[in-house]
Amino acid sequence: MVKISKDKDGIVSREALTQKWTDWIDYWSVDFDFESKREILRVKNPESGEIEEVWTGDFVFENEWQSFHTKKDRSLELTSAFVECVPGRRKLAVKVVDIFGNDTMKIIEVSV
Repeated sequence: MVKISKDKDGIVSREALTQKWTDWIDYWSVDFDFESKREILRVKNPESGEIEEVWTGDFVFENEWQSFHTKKDRSLELTSAFVECVPGRRKLAVKVVDIFGNDTMKIIEVSV
């Protein structure tokens, strides 16, 4: 990303705001067992009037590890902390937020 500015004398200058690809990432985090917590909504049953819990079919992202930029420290950790996992198949979720606030999540199936 380049900042282009013009001074009062009409002289144009260019300033590089990003030096490497990690400058574009503001925050990223990992959920090491994405399917461990179901997303449950409480809804009122129109027939009985009772409150019921209904699974949406999705899961809650639990932020178990994260790395982010601050104004004082622009560095970003690129390797997550070690987490011991129970053997078997599981799904990991990685969430990334860029410097513009765009949120992206990738779910990866792994075998331990």
